[in-house]
Amino acid sequence: MTQPRPDESPAVPGPEARLRRLEEQVATLAEAVRALARGLESVPSQDVPPEEAARGARLAHELLLSQGL
Repeated sequence: MTQPRPDESPAVPGPEARLRRLEEQVATLAEAVRALARGLESVPSQDVPPEEAARGARLAHELLLSQGL
């Protein structure tokens, strides 16, 4: 087994891998935004219960963390 030389850069992902990763990140961000929106949704004449907003924010945060964002 050979050791990489200092002048060699690590393998750079190709355009297809980078596009796939970007699509995954966008999908995760969209799901996080949906979770936040669900937590803040309510009838306009009613206040949003704080626990619902907190639950949506926590779920969004967990989604982002799970994908390393």
